[in-house]
Amino acid sequence: MTFALKENINTGMPSNVNVRGMLFLSLTVVGVPGNMAVIVAFLLLVLQESWLLAADAIVLHLSCTNLLVVLVRCLMETLASFHLANVFGDVGCKGVIFIYRTSRALSIWLTFLLSAYQCLSIAPPGSKWGSVRILVAQNLPIVFLFLWVLHTSTSAGAILFSVSSKNDTAVTTSAVNVEFCYVNFPSDIIKEVYGAIQVSRDVVPMALMTLTSLIILVLLYKHSQHLKGLRGAGHAGSGTCGSKQRAAKVVVVLVTIYVVLYGVDNGLWVYTLTVRHTMSSSLISDLRVFFASLYAALSPLVIIASNRKVNSRLRCVAQEKPLLGKTAHLRSI
Repeated sequence: MTFALKENINTGMPSNVNVRGMLFLSLTVVGVPGNMAVIVAFLLLVLQESWLLAADAIVLHLSCTNLLVVLVRCLMETLASFHLANVFGDVGCKGVIFIYRTSRALSIWLTFLLSAYQCLSIAPPGSKWGSVRILVAQNLPIVFLFLWVLHTSTSAGAILFSVSSKNDTAVTTSAVNVEFCYVNFPSDIIKEVYGAIQVSRDVVPMALMTLTSLIILVLLYKHSQHLKGLRGAGHAGSGTCGSKQRAAKVVVVLVTIYVVLYGVDNGLWVYTLTVRHTMSSSLISDLRVFFASLYAALSPLVIIASNRKVNSRLRCVAQEKPLLGKTAHLRSI
């Protein structure tokens, strides 16, 4: 069963589009420089030390995928909302939604990978988990490749079903309205199966990273109790252990942000799957994209504020700029 979808042209629409554009603009303004700063900091670290720790490599990869989320979805939505550019033809819709779904899923699973690795890092010395951590670190490129292959394949539905909202072709009652595009499912059954796959792809790492975060909190509590006993006996704590604890706490913060924001996103997605007709408004889909992209914009701020390696490299860059300016000024005299 199909029906023709008319354009939403009314007096209230421009203001709604402008508000929508401002929201996505705010994510772009925060997310693009934030993620780029983290990427630059780690690239400087690679140039200086010629290698990265496994946890740093995961954070770098996470920042790259978050940058992709913000650039492909938030920036494109901003440009289209303010009529500065519109890439949302049929091909543009397929490309944007496919890349967004893939990078979004990678961001989720890399956050889980980071939480799992940090959980292994603070495991008690001499435990069997130490060998698992070493195995993961040694095979990290293979893990990254597996995640890319997995999520590009599970996001293929975006290429098959996405069409532009300007397309004259009638869409089915099972379509999902995403403002400038429709995800045009052929039937309710295909919509529900595809939706279930997407929800599972999010819920599984959400449950696992919640578990690893709880384990991290338990291990941190036990370690703090152990340190109290050592201090009472007159022994000093290890600086390496302290850095691992700080990194683990940052991961718990990132996981908490993820669970809240993606929990809202998935709740709205489940609601969309229960609606038996194509919604005339894209409000629900807009909220989903906003909350999912909010993680990509906020996570680099947490990393910059808490990661000493990133902090120190960015401070060096900030301090070098005035020095370079003074040197250039002296040369011109």
